[in-house]
Amino acid sequence: MAKQTKSVFFCNNCGYESPKWLGRCPSCGEWNSFVEERVSAKSKSNAKTGRGLVKSSRPIKLSDIEIKEEMRLRMPSSELNRVLGGGLVAGSLTLIGGEPGIGKSTLLLQNILSIRNKKILYVSGEESASQLKLRADRLGKISENTYILCETDLDNIFNEIENVEPELLIVDSIQTICSPDIESAAGSVSQVRDCAASLLRYAKESGVPVILVGHINKDGAIAGPKVLEHIVDTVLQFEGDRQYLYRILRAIKNRFGSINEIGIYEMVQKGLKEVKNPSEMLLSDNREEEMSGIAIGVTMEGARPFLIEVQALVSSAAYGTPQRSVTGFDQRRLNMLLAVLEKRARFKLSQKDVFLNIAGGLKISDPAIDMAVVASIMSSNFDISIPRGIAFAGEVGLSGEIRTITRIEQRVAEAQKLGFKKIVIPKGNLKGIKDTFSIEITEVSKIEEVFKEIFG
Repeated sequence: MAKQTKSVFFCNNCGYESPKWLGRCPSCGEWNSFVEERVSAKSKSNAKTGRGLVKSSRPIKLSDIEIKEEMRLRMPSSELNRVLGGGLVAGSLTLIGGEPGIGKSTLLLQNILSIRNKKILYVSGEESASQLKLRADRLGKISENTYILCETDLDNIFNEIENVEPELLIVDSIQTICSPDIESAAGSVSQVRDCAASLLRYAKESGVPVILVGHINKDGAIAGPKVLEHIVDTVLQFEGDRQYLYRILRAIKNRFGSINEIGIYEMVQKGLKEVKNPSEMLLSDNREEEMSGIAIGVTMEGARPFLIEVQALVSSAAYGTPQRSVTGFDQRRLNMLLAVLEKRARFKLSQKDVFLNIAGGLKISDPAIDMAVVASIMSSNFDISIPRGIAFAGEVGLSGEIRTITRIEQRVAEAQKLGFKKIVIPKGNLKGIKDTFSIEITEVSKIEEVFKEIFG
């Protein structure tokens, strides 16, 4: 007897289900997000045969619950452990998203190939076994405890899981896995939601950590229903520009640790290399002479401070209309800073082209980098170089004041560790903090004081 199917409409953004098409999702408010899918009509008796999340569903008093120490699987990469909060928690479900070709599979493969005492099953729905073997050979690592399964059928995957009994499961990618109980194609809202829920039940029942690889859409969000990010315990975003060498791994959601930690990698010929001290790599020390338009700013990525090089070029507008070009910084914030310089500091930049670049290909959104941006612009405008050994950390307000910033101790300590002689910070930012720094600290309250400090 053929399976009975019905048409159901799902919201691509949040996974809301509706029997008919709607222009706007009543759950998340998105417009034109409903897609039609054909699913099999399951009876209630069949729905009860699925596995439960836990063996017992009886209520327990909160005071009677015993807290046990979380069992974590330490990964070979210390940067990955930092972002995870100390390693993979037993029975957890982790989702790693990123652009195609950014290095998600490489990151996972080089980590699992370095684990010798655990049985690992790597399920690939995108690459063949020979392709994965070639990649492993390129990484220069071979493990006897790593099993490769090239399969997209969810039932077959669970059959092989029972045979192998892995201690770590990786699925690459969740959008390629499909369940035979659902009529829609792989990657659809219902398929992604059902497959992720099945893998979650397996992780919680068996205590085996599961890592899912997810694609992202053109907006930079993880493809599929938003419910996918709610199901998993941890969401990691692997980002960076493929034209540059650096990659940043950051936690968007983490039930077992902080979301303020990031990991930095460098793409090399043999895979991804950890960057222990990103400040040293983002600063170019090979310049023989001092150049104008360059300032060093202290920024924060999560809870991690590092120094970056801000480059600016100011020149007369050759074609009448001045240009504003930015790489790695917010265009609107640059326009705001230029307006502050015009209004509050009386510098005429309205008829000049301004080009700004954050060296290293990083994208910075920290407002504390404002002072370094302003200093580099004025350095290029006057064609006077900023003396070496000076770092900047401060936010510029609309009235031209230098506003206090967060985590000032970590920023000053990072500049001191890298051998800088002076750091310019907002006035009163170190108030109530014990001053134990050997670096010279200069406090400023207005934007005019910054220029007097730099150019005299």
